[in-house]
Amino acid sequence: MIANDISPIALTAVRFGLAACIIGLVAFFTRKITKSAMQSSWRYFILGGTFSLYFVLMFEGLRSATPISAAAVFTLMPAMSSFLGFIILKQKTSSYSLVAIIIGTIGSLWVVFRADMLALVVFRVGTGELIYFLGCIAHAFLPILFRQLNRGENAIMVTYGMLVSGTVILSVYGAEEILQTNWKGLTFLIWGTIVYLAVFATSLSFLCMQFASIHLPATNVMAYTYLTPIWVLVLERILQHETPPIWISGGVILSIVSVIILLCTSLKFQN
Repeated sequence: MIANDISPIALTAVRFGLAACIIGLVAFFTRKITKSAMQSSWRYFILGGTFSLYFVLMFEGLRSATPISAAAVFTLMPAMSSFLGFIILKQKTSSYSLVAIIIGTIGSLWVVFRADMLALVVFRVGTGELIYFLGCIAHAFLPILFRQLNRGENAIMVTYGMLVSGTVILSVYGAEEILQTNWKGLTFLIWGTIVYLAVFATSLSFLCMQFASIHLPATNVMAYTYLTPIWVLVLERILQHETPPIWISGGVILSIVSVIILLCTSLKFQN
């Protein structure tokens, strides 16, 4: 709704900056910032840079990729995390998790392509899709990096360090676009979206992902991906942008079943 009204790089930079301020206040008042946690701060730049890379490649890819094809690529995230987790951390994927990945991918693609087999058949992989695929690989690395680079720091401190680092990287990368943005002329909808992204889709989201990455396999951490198309459809319906066909319900059910299976395996893993 606001994509054409503000530069994606400028939006992401201010989103990260605002989120860093929020998490920074939480860390300050809860005394989560310690000298030991500040050591080897290069780790936060790796985390912040990886997530920034995902957004940059996503925006670059969406210049030519369609929303449907981008959503299809996004649903590959849990499978990528599972593969990377096995290669790097030697995390073995259980048979239940493998079944859940297959079910979730089918369900997500069912929803993304609106149960239209013709749309799936004519799907073509172009330059935009390949660029976004590389971005998704960067995103899939995050749960692994969280676990590998963590030295006992709490989730609040790691999230704060990552957000500050990401803000610095994006500010340098997109300095020209940020300076050219007419911040005073932005509408209430744009500012409201920025605040929503900073509070919920960044601060709380990063905290949850970082915490989960320490306690769960990478595959389970990325399980939320399968529900993304469903949330999009729900919001589109609420905003009266689109009324999805009833026959996509099968894909919705499969996606929910997949997440339930992965949730059960997560509980088993913790026990």
